[in-house]
Amino acid sequence: MQSVTAYIGLGSNLDDPAAQVAAAIDALANLPESSLRTVSSLYRNPPMGPQDQPDYVNAVVALDTRLAPRVLLDAMQAIERAQGRDRSGQRWGPRTIDLDLLIYGDSVVHEDHLTVPHPGLRERAFVLVPLAEIAPHVAIPGQPALATLLAAVDRASVVPMAAPSRPMPRISSTR
Repeated sequence: MQSVTAYIGLGSNLDDPAAQVAAAIDALANLPESSLRTVSSLYRNPPMGPQDQPDYVNAVVALDTRLAPRVLLDAMQAIERAQGRDRSGQRWGPRTIDLDLLIYGDSVVHEDHLTVPHPGLRERAFVLVPLAEIAPHVAIPGQPALATLLAAVDRASVVPMAAPSRPMPRISSTR
């Protein structure tokens, strides 16, 4: 299989969220048949769901991978479990880490528990802002241009953060 660039959204609002995001980025960088291409800045924003929870820290990474979309999703969910993600809780509730497969090359995928491009991508400023930072001209299959999507959302609550409390991983070569 040829390498594909996948864009993955990361978010956390529990247990030192910036460190949780950094740990997930480290784990993504070490996936087999994959290499980390680019990492966005970290952004703080209010929760999308219930408001009685801490703000989120979000980022987006570009990952060059030979893993098929389902295999990549399974690997992402294994990272979530390793970082203490509990999926039995409230929808859009607090979490240690959340990894979303946003875009997988130019593929459109409709499978059980996997839709790519991510169905909520177009209305989530906390995803669009970091995505535009690292890939301002990325084509999102079946969607208008990223600049058009960005113009349609309220970006005021997505605030860039200072440098993370620990170094971000080194971008490595394909394994």
